[in-house]
Amino acid sequence: MEKLLVHPAYFGSIHQFSAISQTQKLIFENEDNYQKQTYRTRQYIYGANGKLLLNIPIKHNKQKKTHQKYRDVRIENSFLWQLNHWRSLEAAYRTSPFFEFYEDEIKPLYEKRFSFLLDFNLTCFETISACLQLDKDFSKTEEYQTPEEVDQQVTDYRNLIDAKKEVEFQQEKYTQVFEEKFGFIKNLSVLDLLFNEGPNSLNYLEQQSL
Repeated sequence: MEKLLVHPAYFGSIHQFSAISQTQKLIFENEDNYQKQTYRTRQYIYGANGKLLLNIPIKHNKQKKTHQKYRDVRIENSFLWQLNHWRSLEAAYRTSPFFEFYEDEIKPLYEKRFSFLLDFNLTCFETISACLQLDKDFSKTEEYQTPEEVDQQVTDYRNLIDAKKEVEFQQEKYTQVFEEKFGFIKNLSVLDLLFNEGPNSLNYLEQQSL
């Protein structure tokens, strides 16, 4: 793909990162309205009891009749969500092959307070890109375009942000920590791939069929 348009996510799914790894130019949607139940605020990891949701709490829009821009959404930091998410990641991946290798890069994201969801998600992208050794500069949209309005040279994968409508994705298996208990779970957070595959993660992403 020459150009790819996606939403910044809470780390992002393996499907999304497979697409990002295979594009020449990455464009982040910066002008959209916020929507609930998407990967903007959630990621799924593989815990001891199977698929586990980690969800970022946000401050609710007091003007419910008006749409709120994604970039204006604030994180509700009165909850100890960062501590809880980090403890969940530790419990899920402490025994994975590469958790300790990347721990010092990932943990600071759960120690620094962020006011805006978009800022946090972009920092997550930059952090995970460094861990993956994914050298991918990005630009941001300056106006919102419907799928019909998007330039034909741009592959529009903004639909991958929807956590409730999974797009079909033929994903190759890799070894997961609790696979013997629940089998292989596909299209989890890119963190699941990183902690299990380590330096091989980028090669894996580049080999997936989109």
